[in-house]
Amino acid sequence: MAKSTNKSASDRANTSLDRKVADFVVQQKNNTYNYKQVAHAIGATTATQQRNIALRLVEMAFNGEIIEVSPGKYKSPQRGNEAIGIFVRRSNGKNSVVTEADGETIFVAERKSMHALNGDRVRVNIAAHRRGSETEAEVIEIIEKKEQTFIGTLKVDRHFGYLLTDSKFLATDIFIPKAKLKGGLTGDKAVVRITEWKDDMKNPSGEVVDILGKSGENTAEIHAILAEFGLPYKYPQSIEAAANKIDAGITEEVVASRIDMRDTLTFTIDPHDAKDFDDALSYKQLGNGRYEIGVHIADVTHYVRPDTIIDKEAQKRATSVYLVDRVVPMLPEHLCNGICSLRPDEDKLAFSVIFEMDDHGQVLGSKIARTVIRSDRRFSYEEAQNVIETGAGDCVEAILKLDSIAKELRRQRYDEGSVDFDRAEVKFDITPDGTPVGVYFKVSKDANKLIEEFMLLANRTVAQFVGKPKDKKKPKAFVYRVHDVPDQQRLADMAAIARAFGYKVRSSGTPREINRSINRMLSEVKGKGEENYLATLAIRSMAKAIYSTDNIGHYGLGFEYYTHFTSPIRRYPDMMVHRLLERYLAGSRSVNIQKLEDQCKHSSEMEQLAANAERSSIKYKQVEYMQSHLGETFSGIISGVTEWGLYVELNDNLCEGLVPMRDLADDFYDFDEKNHCLIGRRHNHRYRLGDNVDIKVARADLEKKQLDFVLLDDRGNDLRGEDYMGKKASPKTAQNQHGKKKRHRK
Repeated sequence: MAKSTNKSASDRANTSLDRKVADFVVQQKNNTYNYKQVAHAIGATTATQQRNIALRLVEMAFNGEIIEVSPGKYKSPQRGNEAIGIFVRRSNGKNSVVTEADGETIFVAERKSMHALNGDRVRVNIAAHRRGSETEAEVIEIIEKKEQTFIGTLKVDRHFGYLLTDSKFLATDIFIPKAKLKGGLTGDKAVVRITEWKDDMKNPSGEVVDILGKSGENTAEIHAILAEFGLPYKYPQSIEAAANKIDAGITEEVVASRIDMRDTLTFTIDPHDAKDFDDALSYKQLGNGRYEIGVHIADVTHYVRPDTIIDKEAQKRATSVYLVDRVVPMLPEHLCNGICSLRPDEDKLAFSVIFEMDDHGQVLGSKIARTVIRSDRRFSYEEAQNVIETGAGDCVEAILKLDSIAKELRRQRYDEGSVDFDRAEVKFDITPDGTPVGVYFKVSKDANKLIEEFMLLANRTVAQFVGKPKDKKKPKAFVYRVHDVPDQQRLADMAAIARAFGYKVRSSGTPREINRSINRMLSEVKGKGEENYLATLAIRSMAKAIYSTDNIGHYGLGFEYYTHFTSPIRRYPDMMVHRLLERYLAGSRSVNIQKLEDQCKHSSEMEQLAANAERSSIKYKQVEYMQSHLGETFSGIISGVTEWGLYVELNDNLCEGLVPMRDLADDFYDFDEKNHCLIGRRHNHRYRLGDNVDIKVARADLEKKQLDFVLLDDRGNDLRGEDYMGKKASPKTAQNQHGKKKRHRK
């Protein structure tokens, strides 16, 4: 009887808990929540209660009562039978629509898609939900088609051609009539636009927009990467011609309207192969331990006037794109590498922030003004670093003092809560025809950090000037570089994992307290086995920085006010900031904030596309480089854990490849998303983010930009269940497989 009573009491408690959860959900309307927020709201404090709440939310999502908008985060559905949303097409057939009302992702079968393309705005009919089954929708109208093109390789037959697409958003080839091939031949890399896709047609019809070159040729492949992300790969001749008509125009009248600093020691420090010098530093001793330090930025907006064809093209591009073997500039070459670039021994126009500082990095005064400068010396980072390390060379006094002050600024910044993420960049030695023949790492040294600190100081000062006016008036509309707080769930998970290794990371408190604890952990973990794992988790807990008129501060830097002012040659938001500064320094009223916000949003989106293209170009060169290393063995770390396998980053060259789940043949592995690992069901072997492993390069697919690796045991044997030549593994090898996995369990 006692057992029955206890069970009855437990059932009653669970029923009460379910009722409280249901009441909480009803009250939330369109708000999102996770199990911890629910537990806090209804007063569930025990681990058992919180676990039951988490399970109840999973069950409610499975039954369609609530929506899981992201892992572990839920909301109530706000839809009726119809909804409007953005169509998401996938080459694997798992199409969906993301509704505008609440961001719900609903499956759309191909036969019910009306052949909508990825990004199209559509109206859908949502089928009545059946308990335990996935909600489905049917496209009933394509409201707005997104302008897009597809990249691939042409195959031309006698009467027609078709494009073999590289797209992850399209499973079918595109049929192209002979008259629409634009001279394209079999093997050409091409850009194609879909012109028609009737309901009864399996394949869409299209036309060639541009021929990029022969598939496999370096320029064709790099241009294909740019086109894939909708980025321009050539500059319009009309805009180049307009730029070429612009003269430097540094007349006596122009000089008289500015501060003339041509007699002040000034120099640039940039990469050795740079051509667009958009920032320079000046240095002058004032006596009594004080210094005048100028941060001088190319005055691009003096030459590029609003609403001209050059300005419109720059605004559309929003950023220069830095690919592995080239730069695709935002501005025409005559401007970015010519009259705007702060080249040595030439008079140049600048927008400057001039500081009075002391030895301790304290800013005693500052002013923002337009200037005329003349750079005395162009340093590469390597040359400036040599001056710092040896105390000998040109401008030695200035460089050593600026380095000393920069180190004080950096120390203060970290004390105030700036996060210290410092990761080496991978670079390639490339032959003239684009072939990668070597890999090296770009490491940030004191010379790089010297420039970084003074650019940060200038950006921060400009943002404070507008965002925090001294007269206590209402701040005017402005462009801020903002960085939101980390995702609380990711931060809490990272803190819990760090605790398991003996490191204390705060998941609550002020941004300064949290970031200082992250810095302390990153410092303590250096050189230890868990360094890669914890550093990667810390980076992934952070949000992405964007441009916005709504100043929420920059979490990662620990700055209340921050903007981008220092790179107008390569970033359009910096040009926007220069124009706003010019306007506000003249006493003019605020601009239209909504128009400014729209420009900020566009710039953020283009920045993300450029970053994706850069990563794709690096990936392409990594795969090309590793083609000559097929069958060779390397050591690396697990850089990603997914339900389809493990990503491994090689120590020697930072190339990343996939170990497919299907090749882990010794066990059936489950994906533990929260703890970033795969766990074997039978032997409990674990592969976790940051683990050290040995691999063999199995495949290098340039078309897919994909490397496939296989794991090796202690003796270099393949862990796929069969060796590299396809023969079955011996019992001894199978034993080694088990030993290898135990070795990597931490």
